[in-house]
Order: sequence, then structure tokens, then C-alpha cells
Amino acid sequence: MQAEHEQLGGYSEEIHQEFLEAGFYRILQPRRFGGLELGIDDFVRVGVEISRGDPGVGWSFVLGAGHAFHVGSFYGEQGQQELFRDGTFIAPGRTIPSGRATVADGGYRLTGTWDYCSGSMWSTHVLVVAPTFTADGEALGLRMFALPRSDYTVLDDWGGDKTIGMRASSSNSVKIEDAFVPDHLSIVYDFREHVLGAEGTVGYQLHKNPMYLGRTMTYFNAELVATQIGAAWAAVDEFEKLMEARQASFPPRLPRLEAPEYHRWFGRLLALADSAETLLLAGVRQYAELGRRWEATGEEFTPEQDARLRAVVQQAARLANDAVELAFSTAGSSSAKRGSAMEKYYRDVAMYKTHIAAQWDVTYGAVSRFHFGQPLTF
Repeated sequence: MQAEHEQLGGYSEEIHQEFLEAGFYRILQPRRFGGLELGIDDFVRVGVEISRGDPGVGWSFVLGAGHAFHVGSFYGEQGQQELFRDGTFIAPGRTIPSGRATVADGGYRLTGTWDYCSGSMWSTHVLVVAPTFTADGEALGLRMFALPRSDYTVLDDWGGDKTIGMRASSSNSVKIEDAFVPDHLSIVYDFREHVLGAEGTVGYQLHKNPMYLGRTMTYFNAELVATQIGAAWAAVDEFEKLMEARQASFPPRLPRLEAPEYHRWFGRLLALADSAETLLLAGVRQYAELGRRWEATGEEFTPEQDARLRAVVQQAARLANDAVELAFSTAGSSSAKRGSAMEKYYRDVAMYKTHIAAQWDVTYGAVSRFHFGQPLTF
């Protein structure tokens, strides 16, 4: 179904229904509002396995289902009741500001277009960030707005040959035209450096679960890295099939299962994929432990700790990317042909590498500056 997903720009209704029946969309949704309220590590592990089947589908899933974390952390009780009331909440989120919001009676009027809204195909809502102004044009800063599917249009600008990879991620643009957003569905956008203090976030106060303290940098990167580890395992799976079915490329033309170099390559692939997944889960679990420590002792879970763990989980992506690169470069030229599974995984990873979250040096510089008391630029 991978070719079908790439043409669709997302995943099929059959897959969507299976995700619904399995409760995958409700993993991070608060139990109080019909969710499962499982851990972030559970969500990440599901994302890895879906991505093992198709990295683009995994990307669409985690970035559609994953924003239940943000709603559960930062929206008030009225907003959460409304957003979660139908039992399933799937919402792409775009935090690069675009459009314009103007204060109106009881809320805001919002207009604009936001690109790269991953997970849009099966979305029930969208979360977007926009600059906000008074009726007189005075700037009021950035806010996040939550809108139901009836209030936005998903543009036909994803899938097919429109991008080199992640074609199944449903990363379409979303257009909003003069929609009214009530006050309870809009919040100030200050997610990265909020101070927990003694009370925590509104979401923690509501659910008494430190997962909803809302530290976002490790969490956001863990979502993306899950897709890369899934891609690494998919490449391992494909390489193993080729090991069992093909002869070696070098003379003497032994079966690959009898050729020492293929065993060395496959062993390294396993080491890279195992290490990447272990590192990701360790980072996510350490993140969860910092939240529990705050709850138990009051010791602040700081933005710097979040930033540094973000850098840790990015190292997992580097290992996973190395695995895909190794698998692709040693699998043989037939794996570079259009339509081969290995070619797809290589393209999907190449697309991830263009994302700002994969610019390792930017992360390193940002973490260092933050450590020395300078603004966290990313």
C-alpha cells in the first residue's frame, strides 16, 4: 500500500479505521475526556511501529494524533471539553506564525494559510499560531488557535511527486478565511519557556498528571525521531529480505547469506537501529522522570533540561539516518530504482533531513546559548 499512500498524500480510510478501532488516536488524550492517557513512551513506540510499515504514514499519524498533548497541557477545561468531546481528536499543528487574528467580541477573527500541516488528511481540528491585533491594529503578540474541520480548507498541495519524500505524511497547507475563534479555543503561545512554579500548567492542575506539564522541545523531536527509527527498521527488514534472496554483488557470486561483508553490514544495521531506539526511549523516559520529580519534590523541570534532552533524542535520529544510508548504499543498484522499498525509505529520510529539527548544529548552538543564559533561538 506504500505506493497508494504516496499518491494519496496520506493514508487510506482502511488504515484510518484500524487506528480508530485500536484507540491509537486517543493514546495521549486525557482520560477525563475519553482518552487512554498513556505515556509518551507508549505513543512514541506506536509511532515507530507504524513508521516501520511506512515512514510517511507514521509522520502523518504522530503529528495528527500528537497534539492532544498540547491541548491537554495548555487549554483550559472548557476548551478541552469542546475539543475532545467527540472522542477522537486529530489535529495538525503549525507553530510558524502566519495569517492574522483580530480581536472580536468574545474571541478573534482569523484569516490565513499555513503550510506543512502534517496529519491534515483525517484531521478533526487544526492548531495554528498567528500574530494577533486589536481592532485598531495594535500588535498583541502570538496566540494559538484551535478550529474544527468545518472552519478550514485542506489544500490539494501534497502527495504524488510534489516532494522528494514523506509523500504520505498529509502535510498539506490549510486555509482559513475569516473564521471566528472563541476565547476558550485560543491561548497565548509561550510553550517553550514557561515556568512551572508550584502549580504547573493548567493541564496539570486539571489532570494531575505530570505528562501535561507541556515541556515541548523533547516531545516534538521525539515524535519526528520515531518516524526515523521506523524508517531504519523498515530498511533493516528490506535488507534482510535481500540477504535471503540475492547473490552478493562481488565475486565470487555467493548467496548473500554466505558472504562475510553482508553479515558485517547487516550486523551494523541492527546495532544502529537498536541503539537509536534505545536512545530515543531513554530520552523520553528521562523526560517523564523530570516531570514526576517536579510533582514529588517541587524541583523545577527547566527549559534547559528540555532543550538538552531534545539534543539527546536527535542523536537517535542521526543513528537511524546512518542505518538507512548504509542499507541503501550496500543493498545494490536495483534498490535505487523507482518504486523499490529501499528507494522510498531513502527518500523519506532525505525529506526529514531538510526539517529544521534535523539541523544538528543549530540545536547544538541553541543548547549552548541557552546554558549560558542567552535566548533559546530554536
